[in-house]
Amino acid sequence: MNKAETETFAARTFRGNRNALLALSGTEPDLTWRVLTTTNALRLVVVAVLLVLFFSGGEPRVFGDRYPALFAAVAAGYLVFSVISGLSLSQRWAPVGIQAVTLTLIDIVAILTLMHASGGISSGLGTLLIVFVGASSLVLPMQLPSILAALATFGILGEQLSMSLLGAPGEPNFPAAGLLCSIVFAVALAVRPLANRIQASEALARQRGVDLKNLSELNEYIVQHLRECIVVVDSDDRIRLNNTSAAKLLGTSKPLHGLSLEAVSPELSGYLGRWRADGSLSSHYEFRQFDSDSSAAITAHLAPLGRDGERSGPILVFLEDTSVMNARVQQSKLASLGRLSASIAHEIRNPVGAMSHAAQLLAEAPGLAEDDRRLTEIIQTHSSRVSHIIDNVLNLSRREVSRPERLDLLPWLEDFVAEFVRTLELQEGELSITHVDEDTEVRMDRSHLRQVLWNLCDNAVKYASETGGILVEIRAGRQTGIGRPYLEVMDHGLGVDPAVAERIFEPFYTEQSGGTGLGLYISRELCELNRATLFYLDRPGGGSVFRIVFPDPDHWAPADEAPVATTSMGA
Repeated sequence: MNKAETETFAARTFRGNRNALLALSGTEPDLTWRVLTTTNALRLVVVAVLLVLFFSGGEPRVFGDRYPALFAAVAAGYLVFSVISGLSLSQRWAPVGIQAVTLTLIDIVAILTLMHASGGISSGLGTLLIVFVGASSLVLPMQLPSILAALATFGILGEQLSMSLLGAPGEPNFPAAGLLCSIVFAVALAVRPLANRIQASEALARQRGVDLKNLSELNEYIVQHLRECIVVVDSDDRIRLNNTSAAKLLGTSKPLHGLSLEAVSPELSGYLGRWRADGSLSSHYEFRQFDSDSSAAITAHLAPLGRDGERSGPILVFLEDTSVMNARVQQSKLASLGRLSASIAHEIRNPVGAMSHAAQLLAEAPGLAEDDRRLTEIIQTHSSRVSHIIDNVLNLSRREVSRPERLDLLPWLEDFVAEFVRTLELQEGELSITHVDEDTEVRMDRSHLRQVLWNLCDNAVKYASETGGILVEIRAGRQTGIGRPYLEVMDHGLGVDPAVAERIFEPFYTEQSGGTGLGLYISRELCELNRATLFYLDRPGGGSVFRIVFPDPDHWAPADEAPVATTSMGA
């Protein structure tokens, strides 16, 4: 997180003591508005009920029997005032403090008038003052509720005194009036501490909400900027969470939330289904993810999120791009090979050349026995083999230019097969093109493609001959879904042991006597230089399949056609 983002989080998070929280709540009067709105709703209900009882009751009336006209007029005006107050509160026409004081004063005057019109303290309407004065105590500073309670007390006592002095109908009840005044004062004084506690709780809850939001945003920021690629899928194999690096590794820029894993990575989805069903399968799985322009070798680590490691529940998937690590290893190998090649050029090549030249001169000597001539042929053969290895190693450290071009694959393959068959003197049908779509096009350096395909076909012929017959097939097309063109070389040989399937692309690894172990390594390097991928597949029924997956030529920008400086991997 950078400095600006850190300051933003800090500005939105406030922590302090109780007094600081109270000060904060005073600047955020949401509680005051809610209390006033609720009190006004109660006010509307009370006035409406009083009017209904007044107009529906017979003689004597429950309320307003002493002065019916006064009661009806005040109650109707009180109802209209309550409606206007509701609009004022919802639209914030005036500051919250002014509205609170105004509403409470109107409540005191209206209730005292209604109480006087209904027979005084005996009507029971004075108890409404407890509710409205208490509500004002929740939202007003300590001095104002006391003043309002004093005004209500003077009003109650004044109403009783007027009954006694003016001889109004009914008997004044000063003890009951004094008790009501005491209750109003007690509520006004006792509710304020409760209001402070409520406001502090409101401010604290608001701050907890800010903290949780900040924490959620921080977690989201951390998840999205993790170097590790993570994907969370639910029990139905739908993606519920992923970060940007995971989406990029899976070859998409679209939001993945809610998508089926099958739609994003069918191979990973298939293994996840098998892994859920078979508890013996490993939690680590290696696969390749292809998109229209590139491919990545990915290792998935599956971790159950349910209780007791249940595989049927949500799964956290860690994805690792092993091609990055492989690239570092390859760079290290190339650096070592570069240092080795200099030593080979000076220390080995000249002696090998001298031995080869001496053997050639010895073979031309007159009177040489047939056995000695055979020995000179062996020297020349193995000197030539060592020289060929030296050439391959030296080519690994040379800098050349990759010039990719758009090729119509079918006619190019026909010319290649004709040349290969003629050079190796193969019989008809031993190397054939089984299926190639006529409109299949690829973009690759022409010489690099020839070198890769020659290596693959040469290996296929050698290993297929070990089974007693040569049958090599070439086919090409476009992959379903992503539409990338591919080319396959298939043989009917013994195949490759799965345990060493990846090692066959390592430099100097070979299982064939007399092989250099550089052909497949060079072929893969040439493919990667042209944004293609070479990998091995088992052939059902026996044999091997080497597949080249090319980048989609329609997705390459014109700038990509410019020559690119690369490392040549000459065969």
